[in-house]
Amino acid sequence: MKIKLTKIYVDDQEKALRFYSDVLGLAKKADFSNGSYRWLAVASADEPDGTELQLELNDNPAARAYQEAMFTQAQPAIMFFADDLKGDHERIRARGAMFTMPLTETTGSTIAQLDDGCGNLVQITQLARW
Repeated sequence: MKIKLTKIYVDDQEKALRFYSDVLGLAKKADFSNGSYRWLAVASADEPDGTELQLELNDNPAARAYQEAMFTQAQPAIMFFADDLKGDHERIRARGAMFTMPLTETTGSTIAQLDDGCGNLVQITQLARW
């Protein structure tokens, strides 16, 4: 088995698509509607056939409550891994992202967190080289 899809809830799918594609550099993988429902997913530009991230509208009260609680507790909704976090941090910041946690050394890694503007915190991690 392998993980093919995961999702995060967003309060605005268009805004989320702009953030995850234009700011983070992911590629749109799927975008279609059925009535008022919209299936929107992105994937790594480096691995277009890899795991997809669905950007699901948080129009479900339980989803909205979960998303708001995670954000309030400063818990990231998703984590990405980077080989060059410092370079990615500079590139992403230059594209207008708001980092809520600067580059921070931790045991075994360096991390940074940013606000996706759609109700989520995103963490980017670079593992230490041993």
